Amino acid sequence: MEVILKDDVKGLGYKNDLVEVKAGYGRNYLLPQGLAMLADKTNKKIVAENVRQAAHKADKVKGDAQAIADQIGEQTLDVTAKIGESGRIFGRVTTLQLAEALKARGIDVDRKRLSFDQEPTAAGDYTATLSLHKEVKHTVRFRVVGE
Repeated sequence: MEVILKDDVKGLGYKNDLVEVKAGYGRNYLLPQGLAMLADKTNKKIVAENVRQAAHKADKVKGDAQAIADQIGEQTLDVTAKIGESGRIFGRVTTLQLAEALKARGIDVDRKRLSFDQEPTAAGDYTATLSLHKEVKHTVRFRVVGE
């Protein structure tokens, strides 16, 4: 079943992408949730026209995303957590904490755009991926330190 995505779907594609999915996934999840529409001839033409008109806006959005990535650069963020004597974390370090650390540096990003490359389980250095745009992904380095 071919569908056109109305919004970004993690692991599947980005807005206005034409993707092939299994019929059950499309009928029972994507279409009822409003995340996609059927890829018939009319909808393909409508989306193509919308994409053409929005192309110059997309360049600006990509430029803004690249500016945020450049602003983050290679800096390393400090994220505090309760740490035991063995160096392991009590609880979890979340993307919300990482987003707040970025916000403290004057960079406002949505926590849903962050994902850990490796789940932080102990004090030390880690990396996370920040998906600012479908073509702009940035690696954020952070250090887990004790409170």
